[in-house]
Amino acid sequence: MNIAKLLELKIPLVLASKSPRRIQLLENLGFNFKFIDADVDESIDTEIPPEAYCIHLSWLKAEKVSSMLDYEALVIGADTIVVLDETIINKPQDKTEAVKFLSELSGATHQVYTGITLMNSKDKNWITDYQKTNVTFRILSVDEIEAYVESGSPMDKAGAYGIQDDFGAVFVRNIEGCYYNIVGLPLELLYSSIKKFTERV
Repeated sequence: MNIAKLLELKIPLVLASKSPRRIQLLENLGFNFKFIDADVDESIDTEIPPEAYCIHLSWLKAEKVSSMLDYEALVIGADTIVVLDETIINKPQDKTEAVKFLSELSGATHQVYTGITLMNSKDKNWITDYQKTNVTFRILSVDEIEAYVESGSPMDKAGAYGIQDDFGAVFVRNIEGCYYNIVGLPLELLYSSIKKFTERV
């Protein structure tokens, strides 16, 4: 029995994201789902606490996709950010910024936050939560950083790295917390949230 069958969802599942990493993780759990790019404006106040930042963006994504549907579904919104020394690091705008981000993360411990929102597209009932993971990088060489950036992989990722990448995997020296949170979708939190959401409605 897979996780999707265990939860016995009575309505369709929709992921408010086109992230290949989130899609793959949901598929691994055995879910049958659709995905729709939420495409929300992510230029919100970065001075607010990181947990509030990622939760708010996950809610915006879930709400936008919910408003696009003409049928009842459980919509998952998720947003992942990287925080170093209390500063939010989003996706790099160009290769120069990607090099800058990775240089700052080199040899340091940062935090990865993922906010998730579950929303019923029919009645707009929703719940939110977040996961936090501490990640420590080893000291990176200039050649390693430049080679990774030239590969193009960092350009669509918060903090300019993906732990599931070949380079990203060998950059990380230590993790405290959920690995899947760093990939972009904390699976235990998602499972617990869906279970809680479906049991209360």
